[in-house]
Amino acid sequence: MKILIYSYNYFPEPIGIAPLMTELAEDLVQRGHKVRVVTGMPNYPQRRIYPGYRGRLYQTRMENGVRVQRCYVWIRPRPGLLGRVLLDGSFVITSVVQALRGFRPDVILLTTPPLPVSVPAALLAKIYRCPVVLNVQDILQEAAVRLGIVKNRLAIRAFEALERSAYRSATAIAVIADGFAQNLQHKGVPPHKLTCIPNWVDVNFIRPIPPAENQFRQQYGLQDKFIVLYAGNIALTQGMETVIEAAAQLRDLPDLIIAIVGEREACRQLQDYAQQRHADNVQFFDFQPRAQLPHLMAAADVGLVVQRKNVVSFNMPSKFQLLLASGCGCPVVASAPLAGELAKLVLHSEAGTVVQPEQLEQLAEALRSVYHNGPQRAAWSQRGRQYAVSHYRFEQAIAAYEQLFNKLIGVAEAEKGAIAPPDPPSTLSSGAPDPAAPAGRPRR
Repeated sequence: MKILIYSYNYFPEPIGIAPLMTELAEDLVQRGHKVRVVTGMPNYPQRRIYPGYRGRLYQTRMENGVRVQRCYVWIRPRPGLLGRVLLDGSFVITSVVQALRGFRPDVILLTTPPLPVSVPAALLAKIYRCPVVLNVQDILQEAAVRLGIVKNRLAIRAFEALERSAYRSATAIAVIADGFAQNLQHKGVPPHKLTCIPNWVDVNFIRPIPPAENQFRQQYGLQDKFIVLYAGNIALTQGMETVIEAAAQLRDLPDLIIAIVGEREACRQLQDYAQQRHADNVQFFDFQPRAQLPHLMAAADVGLVVQRKNVVSFNMPSKFQLLLASGCGCPVVASAPLAGELAKLVLHSEAGTVVQPEQLEQLAEALRSVYHNGPQRAAWSQRGRQYAVSHYRFEQAIAAYEQLFNKLIGVAEAEKGAIAPPDPPSTLSSGAPDPAAPAGRPRR
């Protein structure tokens, strides 16, 4: 198949959808498919264009068999509503040019957010006469309204109209959790359009590592510590202040530390809050290199996943699968809405426990209980690893995408009733690497 992946985030961005789409694109190539990716200049999570990519409108190069076509995005470190609109708008405009360069795809995989990209994707589907699969990672516009970020009624109606248009124009919609599917059905999306393909984890890469061999513990002198780990994005959907306040109540446990791994500026702001609360058992770390990710995840005695109380069916943290797969001694403690998808999966996998969100007393008590109960930790950890291997293996996810693509392509060819016209000529002379650009990611 010839596959166009339209994803704002891609390698070398370290968290979120970027590593997932990178793995998907590269392994589709390994399976014999032809893949190109239209993406922005890397900037997440710092929200600054990475060195080596600045000052460019476009950049196209081959990376591990994938034709990666990057485009300029207007980005600021702390975008408000207007800044977000300008960011999404810049990607919509500049990405269309790259999407029209290169081979004619048989299918387009579009990741959201950002939702406005569904507009050019619908146009490209008509130009290329091919199906579009909308991959919904977060229902960000609903989160913005629920969390009070967007209050203007006109803006809310505009977001709702854009969301309806995106779902209507997509040939199929791949959601990452059943709760997302229910959310979309309540908004009028027909069930036959929906397919649930959970985000995955490479269970051979993220794996149990004994404490004595753990490089993260050794590097930071944490061999004898009981580590409660939070690693990932620090944003409004988390409510990390509750974690800091719970940590302050656990200072009587001398070997317990709460390790928070995240973007430096976000950690600095949270560190100020920890000092105010006298939570000296909280330590902050920058994002670790990809090669160190297995050691980081396996260093945890407890993995922490946090959501606010009004985050129910529009957010599913990808760190959950990583914590389950690390499985050396890492049960999950989730501070999340009991009716939400995260809480359901923690309980269904029997990999940990759930407390009400934004309840510092409950969170502190849960962490204290897990700290004192070694046999329970071991049982949760073992079941979590088994659940990850059974439900979140990468091979299962990529096979599901291949099956979905083949089905949609077959239907599209039957409807066209004729062979598609030849590929349009590329406006680029070749896919040769840009000598001034950073090198591509080595294979794992």
